[in-house]
Parts: sequence; structure tokens; C-alpha cells
Amino acid sequence: MNVNGKPFHSIWLEPGDPPRVRCLDQTRLPHALVIEDLDSLEAYERAIKDMHVRGAILIGVTASFGMVQAAREAAGRGQGLEALETAGRRLKATRPTAVNLAWAVERQLAKLRVTRPADCVKIALDEARSLAAEEEAACRRLGENGLEIIRRLSQAKAGKRVNILTHCNAGWLACVDYGTATAPLYAAFNAGLDIHVWVDETRPWNQGARLTAWELGQHGVPHTVIADNVGGHLMQHGLVDMAIVGSDRTTRTGDVANKIGTYLKALAAHDNQVPFYVALTASSFDWSVRDGVREIPIEERSGEEVRTISGWTPEGVRSVLLTPSTSPAVNYGFDVTPSRLVTGLVTERGVCPATESGIAGLFPDLAGAK
Repeated sequence: MNVNGKPFHSIWLEPGDPPRVRCLDQTRLPHALVIEDLDSLEAYERAIKDMHVRGAILIGVTASFGMVQAAREAAGRGQGLEALETAGRRLKATRPTAVNLAWAVERQLAKLRVTRPADCVKIALDEARSLAAEEEAACRRLGENGLEIIRRLSQAKAGKRVNILTHCNAGWLACVDYGTATAPLYAAFNAGLDIHVWVDETRPWNQGARLTAWELGQHGVPHTVIADNVGGHLMQHGLVDMAIVGSDRTTRTGDVANKIGTYLKALAAHDNQVPFYVALTASSFDWSVRDGVREIPIEERSGEEVRTISGWTPEGVRSVLLTPSTSPAVNYGFDVTPSRLVTGLVTERGVCPATESGIAGLFPDLAGAK
């Protein structure tokens, strides 16, 4: 995707000996473009936990590169597999909800457990590169599949503008490139379709207002930022043709864990007969879970993220207190949207109903894993 007209990834390797892993510090966007070096296992842990990198796919890719760093540090200390297993546990503990994190770490460990210690760094680096390339390609194909949904809506409206609502940031910033929920939007815009995106602010981290709006603007996609509570009103008045969101973990039966507030948008869409789609790649399915509401762990973050807000001032970015100084706050990071509220799942293999049979039809090779 583009930043000031220049192609960018959210995470990348720069040549060197060893090659450097670099990422965008997303806590600084949209007011500053800060590139961060990930040069220690602690740096990877901090980047994931403190949301310098965020989004299910990007978290997984970052953790995979984190295992490369772990292998490099273990080799430097003359340590073996036990050190890599410990590093994997540390990375998996950084954030609990996105299934991609544990999946990516376990994918690395499966290779490293059968690799000679002398070869671990090379094997881990090859695996991380492969995973990043696979996810980028999957998001591109996902976008092509989602484009057909938007094309049909455009045809039904005789070419008039298609209004699409999204929540949080499931864009290229949350992946390696293209995004999940945004991939069809970029594909539609690039195909010349007339689209407009309603961007939920997504409190308390404001990933929509800060990140989705920024990247859509960089690409030239028409969009408008709205307060989180506006979506239902827009749907009631026929101003939303479809909603599309990402996923941090989707069960084998189609329940979807995504950024807090997604469930409320799905309820409003259902009440107003607005199609509600979820975009994800295969890595965001949790084949071991059936009941998302009861089985998916929901991350609870610091209440300070609710009590305060950061923004640009003439003196730079500042944080201010919103609430009475003595009022406590609770901060659940995600909620679960039951499959009955989901019109369809948009994936790299096609679009399917949010049902166990629908998902298994697209992913028969993976759905057998329980």
C-alpha cells in the first residue's frame, strides 16, 4: 500500500548481516511516521503487547520474526530447544485473543524442534519470510473475492455510490499488505467502482479514526470518520449498503471475535437488513473452538486507555484525562459476534456462510483439526 505515494509494508526485512526487521510504530500514527527496529526478543514482546504492531495477521507475522530473534539469541548463548520453547511461551503471553499469535509461534516451533541447533536461525528466517508472503498473497486473493460482493451492490444501484461501514482497523496496517476488511475496498476502488467508507472511530484506541482513515486517505479512497454510536442511525436511514470487519479469532462454527463494538454493529445491521461480512484468512480460524462466546479468551486491558485520550496539539501529541479522576474504568478489548448475525465470511478461498458446513466446504483440509 502507499505512504506518501511510496509502496510500504507494515513489517519488512532490510538487507544486512543479519537482516534487520523493521515495522511502523502504529501508536504514533497518524501524526508521525516512526519506523522501529525489532532487535531483541524484549522488543518483539513490547511491540506486540503495547500495540506498536496490532491486528491478528500482523501480530502473527511479528511473532514469527520474533522466533527468528529468539533463535539468534539462543545461538549466541549456546542454548538449544529449551530456550526456543521458553521464547515461544513469552511471545504467546503478550496478547490472548488473536489466534494468529499462537498459531505462528507453534508453526515455527514445529520446524525448530526437528532442526539442528546450527541451522535454527536460517530455518526460522525462511519460515518467517514464507509466512509473511503467504499472508500477503492471501489478503490479495481475499480482496478479489470480496470485490465481487461490492460489484454486485454497485450493479444493483446502477453504478451509484456504494456506502460501506467498517470497524477498527483491518487494513494493510493490521496485516502485511492489502488488509482483510479493507482488501475488497481497495480492490473496488482500484477497479473504478464508486465507493465511500464509513470509518468507525473505534474507542478507546481509535484504530478507525487514527489508522483506517489514514491509510484510506493515503490511497485516495473516499471516507468519513464517524463516532462509534452513529452506525445504527446510518443503517436506519439507508446510508449503509454493507458492513465488513476483520477477525481476531473465528470458531469452526462461524462465531467471530473482533474489536470491541463489532457485536453492536452486527446487531444493528441485522435489524436493518444490512449485509454484514467478516473478512479473514485461514490463519484466523480456531478449529478447536465451537462456542465463541464461552470459549474465546477476551483480552482486558488497562482502564487508563478508556480514561484518557491522545491527540495532536501545537506542542505535539499529548494525552488528556476524559473522566473524573476518581472514576474507575473497565476495558475489554474484544467481543464475540454470533454466527447467526454474519452474512458471510470473505476468505482467500472464496465467500462462505458463517456455518460449520460452510467453513468446512472451503477449508476441508483444515476443518478436520480439532
